[in-house]
Amino acid sequence: MKQLKITDIKATTVAVPLEAPLRHANGSHWGRFVRTLVEIHTDAGITGWGEMGGGGASARDAIEGLKPYLIGHDPLQLEQLRWKIMNPVGSLYNYRYQLHAAIEFACIDIAGKFLDIRACDLLGGSLREQIPFASYIFYRGPSSDGSTGSETSAEQIVQHARLLNEQHGFTTHKLKGGVFPPNHDIEVYHALAEAFPGDRLRLDPNSVWSVEEAIRVGKAIEHLNNDYFEDPTFGLEGMRRVRHFVRIPTATNTVVINFEQLAANIRTESVDVILLDTTFWGGLRQAWKAAAVLETFQWGTAVHSSGELGIQLATMLHLGACIPNLSFAADAHYHHLSDDILKGGKLQYENGCISVPTGPGLGVEPDPDKIARYAELFRETGGYPYDRDPQRPGWYCIMPETRFAKP
Repeated sequence: MKQLKITDIKATTVAVPLEAPLRHANGSHWGRFVRTLVEIHTDAGITGWGEMGGGGASARDAIEGLKPYLIGHDPLQLEQLRWKIMNPVGSLYNYRYQLHAAIEFACIDIAGKFLDIRACDLLGGSLREQIPFASYIFYRGPSSDGSTGSETSAEQIVQHARLLNEQHGFTTHKLKGGVFPPNHDIEVYHALAEAFPGDRLRLDPNSVWSVEEAIRVGKAIEHLNNDYFEDPTFGLEGMRRVRHFVRIPTATNTVVINFEQLAANIRTESVDVILLDTTFWGGLRQAWKAAAVLETFQWGTAVHSSGELGIQLATMLHLGACIPNLSFAADAHYHHLSDDILKGGKLQYENGCISVPTGPGLGVEPDPDKIARYAELFRETGGYPYDRDPQRPGWYCIMPETRFAKP
């Protein structure tokens, strides 16, 4: 087989508007997603695309710094790529997992295009062509024009959830909690359960509650139709203690994001459901490998969202397509975006699902005009501190927050 070679790599940071700011327990998305797109060129004229969070000079410099590892590399040699970039000794002083993820996405895109197969087919083939998603409901700040957002109360959140359900057909509903004191989340969560009888529910306060507070909240909601209780507190030991007292499966995307943590979790039986993020785990193949381990030990799994545009969403769809133990609907911030950088605009939901792309590689095609437009928007607006909330001037996250914390 002809060997391919990487000839160049380019990083472009974009800012894509959200319908309204998304508030969470650790900060806020300030009305836009800032993402860095990675474009890899080869000597065969095939281009692949990747994506990672954050941006600006630091992201570009990080990508540029990896060029000595990448120029001349055959993008089909994915295991070599992993060791070149994610070598555990070489990465001790330079965290490269998310950089590797973006580059691996692009190399898988190239490999699929070169072989004329989809990304999921590189990992064993598709078991499903539709991936179900949860509604992922946030407390939102006001949109820039004031026409949408500002959901705080139980009534407002239910109204927002109904609109999402009408637009996209979700039958699983995830509340991003932890912004307000726990009793408020309990009230909102019960209102969602009443508004959508028979639908599945999940609650995620981003780890900010103490173990005791998490147990109290868990007991207040454990009679509802729960999928899982996601990161109610921080750390494997904290999660293990909550799991001991609350009769809801626990889930995490924060304390099990690599194989050493996965092994520790299986030994200690700390968390029931591991949420696999193609970025946090260092790539699509790494998340797929973790799913195989979880299948062996009969642990639950689902596809996690860290805030994506269409390129990373495609990796999530291909992951969901090829793992047999997809136990739950996936997460996605995607429906909160006003637009995407793909040709033809955003991928569409149908009955709460998105179809796995049918084209080779990742199966999505970025639009150069949209990339240029949103790169210009980033230059105009810049980044923002993800761990700050404009709705709470002077606030910063303290873990654990408690019922005495100010809303």
